[in-house]
Amino acid sequence: MGLFNKFKELFKKDKQNTEEVIETEKYEKGLEKTRNEFVSKLSLLGIKYTKINDSFYDELEEILITADIGVNTVMDFVDKLKKRVKQENIEDFEYLKEVIVDELFMIYVNDEILSTKLNIKDNELNIILFVGVNGVGKTTSIAKIGKRLMDSGKKVMFIAGDTFRAGAVSQLKEWSTRIGALFYGDDRTDPSAVIYDGIEEAKKKNIDVILIDTAGRLQNKVNLMKELEKMNKVIGDLVPNNPCETLLVIDATTGQNGISQAKSFKEITNITGIILTKLDGTAKGGIVLAIKELVGIPVKFVGLGEKAEDLTTFDIEKYIYGLFKEF
Repeated sequence: MGLFNKFKELFKKDKQNTEEVIETEKYEKGLEKTRNEFVSKLSLLGIKYTKINDSFYDELEEILITADIGVNTVMDFVDKLKKRVKQENIEDFEYLKEVIVDELFMIYVNDEILSTKLNIKDNELNIILFVGVNGVGKTTSIAKIGKRLMDSGKKVMFIAGDTFRAGAVSQLKEWSTRIGALFYGDDRTDPSAVIYDGIEEAKKKNIDVILIDTAGRLQNKVNLMKELEKMNKVIGDLVPNNPCETLLVIDATTGQNGISQAKSFKEITNITGIILTKLDGTAKGGIVLAIKELVGIPVKFVGLGEKAEDLTTFDIEKYIYGLFKEF
């Protein structure tokens, strides 16, 4: 049995496991736009072509590129698919569907053990740095992850390290008030100084996790790199082996531009995971596969709706199911 059928079996709604059903439904609903656009075109291929030939592969490439999986990723994928079709002498489109899902799954997994869990240790201070350009949902992501951590019993503080954008400090403060997290920020322009004092304050208050917002400007990468280096040094000096995570926030609706941002941020700082916001707002949900393949950083959270609980831990199996449920 291929992965395609395994997923169908795995996600038949088990009335006993309500939480699993809710999570699966989030992926089903959140990937609806991509599925409607992407899977309907894939399914039509099976009707249009009675033989798996070069024209079939050309059209398949076009469909996958349109879903924002990325040109290089798609070319590699189609090469692997051609090899399997030849080796296994595949002629039946129903079986080919299983092979397509299998190979797309393997693009993401690539024989690696991928952890989507935050690297947070109990009974000690943990610091998570959030980076990303303005307008991608960074502050909202901090609030949503902060709420998740608080719901799991952690004492959380937000530090306003984005001293560059007007209104960033007050916006983060407003979120902290709304969810009940502690907050540290002031009107100084040096983010490292703010972070230093914020961490000292957090130590006094026995905080478990600090979430730090940072400036989102990529125009001058050299300045941003120096700023992030300084922040990392301050954090590491005060709390060894931290930040425990540096999460890059990307807006899924920006497509290939989001991938360019991931590449740029990877060049200037050590990114440990990606938060992909607004995945429900795009018909190009294949960006998840492209980011992992092209940038080599795992997606840790995806935004599948507006509510706090709609920012969910990324699950490749639920993602593949949500994408191919009607295939």
